[in-house]
Amino acid sequence: MANLTVGDVVAERTVHLTRESLVRYAGASGDFNPIHYRDDVAAAVGLPGVLAHGMLTMGLAVGTIEPWLGDTGRILEYGVRFTKPVVVDAEQGADVTVVAKVGAVDEESARIDLTVSYEGATVLVKAQVRVRIV
Repeated sequence: MANLTVGDVVAERTVHLTRESLVRYAGASGDFNPIHYRDDVAAAVGLPGVLAHGMLTMGLAVGTIEPWLGDTGRILEYGVRFTKPVVVDAEQGADVTVVAKVGAVDEESARIDLTVSYEGATVLVKAQVRVRIV
């Protein structure tokens, strides 16, 4: 954790989501809204397709820094704004890419800025995690 510099990339990954991923998350979270697994319902409410759960996307994003951080108990706060949905195709799924960069550093903590994208578009903005570094 020492010697962090603003702009340093501390972690990055791409996560492939499938419809099975959504069903598993629904079971774990209890969120069985059919827009997350039924094309007909998603279309009926005007969505471009079946959507990944927002909280799943948010969790995948922050999970990207876990190996670098070592101890998730070091997370002091985390917040995001949802801007675009992740549409999970029945055949091809969807790839969500996360890049974690140091956004700010003080004596006791660092702000890690997460860039979360799908098909070249940012799906979470102001995705920031403040972590304890001492």
